[in-house]
Amino acid sequence: MKTFYVNAAVLRNGTLVGGRIVVENGRIVPDCDPSGNDRVVDLKGRVLLPGLVDVHVHLREPGAPRKETVLTGTAAAARGGYTTVCSMPNLNPAPDTVATLEEQLSIIRRDAKIRVIPYGCITMGQKGCGELVDFEALADKVVGFSDDGRGVQSEELMQEAMRRAAKVGRPIVAHCEVDELLKGGYIHDGAYCAAHGHKGICSESEWREVERDIRLAANAGCQYHVCHVSTKESVEFVREAKARGERVSCETAPHYLLLNENDLQEEGRFKMNPPLRSKEDQEALLRGIKDGTIEVIATDHAPHTVEEKSRGLAGSLMGIVGIECAFPLLYTCLVKRGVVTLGELVRLMSLNPRRLFRLEGGIEVGDKADFVVMDLEAEYKIDPEEFLSKGRATPFAGWTVNGRTMLTVVEGREVYTYEENK
Repeated sequence: MKTFYVNAAVLRNGTLVGGRIVVENGRIVPDCDPSGNDRVVDLKGRVLLPGLVDVHVHLREPGAPRKETVLTGTAAAARGGYTTVCSMPNLNPAPDTVATLEEQLSIIRRDAKIRVIPYGCITMGQKGCGELVDFEALADKVVGFSDDGRGVQSEELMQEAMRRAAKVGRPIVAHCEVDELLKGGYIHDGAYCAAHGHKGICSESEWREVERDIRLAANAGCQYHVCHVSTKESVEFVREAKARGERVSCETAPHYLLLNENDLQEEGRFKMNPPLRSKEDQEALLRGIKDGTIEVIATDHAPHTVEEKSRGLAGSLMGIVGIECAFPLLYTCLVKRGVVTLGELVRLMSLNPRRLFRLEGGIEVGDKADFVVMDLEAEYKIDPEEFLSKGRATPFAGWTVNGRTMLTVVEGREVYTYEENK
C-alpha cells in the first residue's frame, strides 16, 4: 500500500502545531521523506484532529430501520468527524445472547462506514429486570454492558451484574432512572413544566440511582460509567467518587451543556430523556467538564421518524439527533467563547472515551490511523435537511456554527470527504 502523507496543523499535547502525519498500511508511522509513488495531501492550514469517538449512539438496526440504519447512521457519524461509535442495545432483537448480537454484528460488517462496537445488554430483553445475560459469552464481542433506555431497578440484580462485569473486565454503562419516580413525566419538573401544564420528571429519578450504583460498583470492584448525566447532584456524586479513587466516569451530551429548560419550545425536537434541566443544572455540567469530573461528551444520537417527532412535547417520542453537528456546536459555543480550549474539547470527544473504553485509533505513531480534518473558519447554519442521518429532530436547527468536517479517515481509509463546490 502506498504511503499517505498529510500536511496540516496537527493537535499535539493540546496545541496546534505545523507538521504532518504519515499513514502506511492503515497505521500512523514515523515521519520520513515521501517517494515518487506516495500520495501527499496538503490541507492548507486546516486542522487535523484524532478521530472523534461517541460512546452513546442509537443506530436502530436491527429492529427499526425506518428511523436509522447502520449505513445511514455511520455515514452521518463520518460527516460529523467520528471514526468510532458504540451502539446502544435498544434493538429488536436486543443483543442479549451471542446469536442476537451476531444479527447486529453481521449488519455492521456489511454496512458500517466507520468502526462500530456494540454494547451487550445487562438483562435479557434489555428490560432492566428479570434475568441477567451471560456476561462471559458476550464479553469479547462488546464494549461494555448497558440497558440504556431503562434503569436496572433492583439493587440486588445490579450488584450481581456488576460482579459479573468485573469478572470479565467490561464496564457497566448505566442509564440511571428510578421508575417509581417518573409518574408519567416527560420534561423536567421545573418552572417551564409548571407554567405550561406539562408532566414533570424530577431530578431525583436520575441522581438517586447514580448514588446507588456508585456504592454498588465500589463493592463489586466494577468499572462504572454513567450515561448522559443531566443533574447537578449526579455530577457531585461522580466528583466525590473520583476523589475517593473509585473507577467511576460519566458522560453528558451537547444539549445539556448548551440548553436548559428556559430554551424549551412546544416541539418534539426539544424532547429527550433525560430532559433539559434547570439553568443551575446546566451550570453544574459546565463546571464538571472544566474540572474533569465529566470526562466524556457523547451525543446520545437517537433518531426517530418525522411523524414520531411531530406531536409536540407531550406526544413525541424521546430522543434527538446530534452526531453531525456536535463538534461545530461545541467548538462554537465552548471553545470560541473561552469555556474550554480546543485541546480540552478533543479530550472530551476523542481521547478520554478512547482511554476509558480501551478503543483503538488516533494520530500517534503505532495507532490505527483515525483522524478528522476540520475547517474551523467555515461558518454556516445547521440545516437538518442536509443531514445524512434519517433523523431530523434537533433543537439546534438554524444555529450558526463554525467548524466543518472536510475529511474523515478510519484506519487509513477515507470515509467522508466534503464536496467544497457542491
